[in-house]
Amino acid sequence: MRAKIQKWGNRQSLRITKALLADARINVGDDVNTIVKEGALIVTPAQRIRKKYNLKDLVEKIPGGCLVKETDWGKPVGKEVELITVQKV
Repeated sequence: MRAKIQKWGNRQSLRITKALLADARINVGDDVNTIVKEGALIVTPAQRIRKKYNLKDLVEKIPGGCLVKETDWGKPVGKEVELITVQKV
């Protein structure tokens, strides 16, 4: 596919087709990494770094006096019935 570098404000831009973005698994607004390797511009989706959480730290952030009640969602249906039966055995 052929494209053209164009001026956009004080920057240069390259318009990328929706199909090309889909093939690269990139969406509008996603962060990307760009590098030049042997004269080729390479654009790849940026890896999202997921923060690791510690349950104890999260529980400590719950405000004091926060009371939660158990919610009754009705009788089990579908695969829930199987899970409850297995757990009781």
